Amino acid sequence: MIKLLADWLPIVLFFVAYKLSDLYVATGVAIVATMVLMLVMRLRGMAIDKMQWVSLGLIVVFGGATILLHDERFIKLKPTLLYGLFALALLIPQLFFKTRLIEKLLKDKVSLPDFAWSRLNAAWGIFFAFMAALNLYVAATFSTDLWVDFKLFGTIGLLIAFVIAQGFYMSRFAQPEDSNLENRQP
Repeated sequence: MIKLLADWLPIVLFFVAYKLSDLYVATGVAIVATMVLMLVMRLRGMAIDKMQWVSLGLIVVFGGATILLHDERFIKLKPTLLYGLFALALLIPQLFFKTRLIEKLLKDKVSLPDFAWSRLNAAWGIFFAFMAALNLYVAATFSTDLWVDFKLFGTIGLLIAFVIAQGFYMSRFAQPEDSNLENRQP
């Protein structure tokens, strides 16, 4: 539950603070919320993955630059960089080292054949690359008000739709534990 909060609460608080005040206050709220949630996770002995540390670093650096320089471009760039890093973290190991990060994260919970893991990993990498490009487009083309709305509702909506689609894809391969999944093709 706390990991879910760490992922989404700062975005929700950012949105609320923006609607009640301005982008600079909202950015400060997002920085503090992220730091507090990471501290709570640390104090509870919870594992904090590398991408959460990267996200914290990006919000502190780019959020701090936004506040210090009074330039909204920095905070608008942060999601693009984060999504881009997610995409690279998924795609580079698969392309060059035949390692699928998604499989490493989920193999204890989900049983899929090799080709399905490859497709799932690639799909997530491509999804994050798309999200990076989409954020960049929305941030550069539309008003800050619309970008803030997109950051909360657009990104969450797209993520939920993508997760549901991936759930349907993975369910095609759901079989009892003793079944041979390697022989089942799409």
